Amino acid sequence: MVALALFSVSCGHDMREPIRADRKNPTKYVWQLPEGFPLPRVPADNPITAEKVELGRLLFHDTRLSGDGTVSCASCHQPERAYTDGRSRAVGIRGNVHPRSAMSLTNVAYNATLGWDDPALKLLEDQALVPLLNRHPPEMGVAGREQEVLARLKKSRRYRRLFFKSFPEDSSPVTLRNVTYALASFERTLIAGNSPYDRWAYGGQIDALNKNQRAGARLFFSQRLGCFRCHAGFNLSGPVVYEGSDEMQARFHNTGLYNEDGSGAYPAPNTGVHRHTGRSADMGKFRAPTLRNIALTAPYMHDGSIPTLEAVLDHYAAGGRARYLHSDISNLEADSMTDPLLRGFELAPEERSQLVAFLQALTDESFVRNALEQSSEQGRNR
Repeated sequence: MVALALFSVSCGHDMREPIRADRKNPTKYVWQLPEGFPLPRVPADNPITAEKVELGRLLFHDTRLSGDGTVSCASCHQPERAYTDGRSRAVGIRGNVHPRSAMSLTNVAYNATLGWDDPALKLLEDQALVPLLNRHPPEMGVAGREQEVLARLKKSRRYRRLFFKSFPEDSSPVTLRNVTYALASFERTLIAGNSPYDRWAYGGQIDALNKNQRAGARLFFSQRLGCFRCHAGFNLSGPVVYEGSDEMQARFHNTGLYNEDGSGAYPAPNTGVHRHTGRSADMGKFRAPTLRNIALTAPYMHDGSIPTLEAVLDHYAAGGRARYLHSDISNLEADSMTDPLLRGFELAPEERSQLVAFLQALTDESFVRNALEQSSEQGRNR
């Protein structure tokens, strides 16, 4: 079951479907979590409500939220692609190309850190400011045009009412801060946990995976391949946080994608955690994203440089491109900053096929279908 709001929304300028909620008493948001999933952590200063989730969903899909009114959050995070865009690198206003690919927002509420490589970026409220205000390159182009963008929203009667209902304590609630708080609230509801793998592993449906997919699961969780060491737990990702969890130490990995100088250098500006810390030990380190819905989010890696799941497996089987370009795969050595977990492994053609079949079984079709239905409804009612 996908955690989405319990009522339909539209993105028009009128109130043909008014929210039945008193301004001073916002509606409590009712989580609909997959079996075994913990409650997402919600900041105390941004309690989640049904009205705030609806407002965030509308803003997420609205091009009026960009500086020139041409792109929305959904331009780079498309529901049909599990909230990615199918490009190697994201494209913002006026065709500006971002250095990195758009990460999937699947289960983003559980990420211990956000983005590809920033250890300090931990709150969705803060992350929302990055595409809105980033100048190098501009993504949504709001920097310097904040009041112009807010004025557009204030012209909409629907938005005015939704902001008041979402932030009843504010006398003038249409603010950039409240925009980010609403976006964060909506993004926390993008929870997927109804894939064939979930139904097989947690739902007791022994026929939810076919023979090849089950064989692929055994390979994925085997000591020989060790995929699970970086893509672990219910989210098949790096460290997660949730309500009541301990603070988790962020983990980043150099997957041997580049070795520009024979010592493991990555091409600027994509030097991973290194670009924030300047430490040579952080060169090429990126976060391990969730593998949920991975079949929908090609191309892969932080810069979209690997086009297919098969090619991803080949990369890891070789112990990382940085190694196999500079050393004999039969005698892997630490000639780069590549994470020692990347040891390389032999992978027979049949095993390669089985692993891909398992990864495809991580797709939650109901998650995508529900998201598409809601975005389509919004488009019709603009």
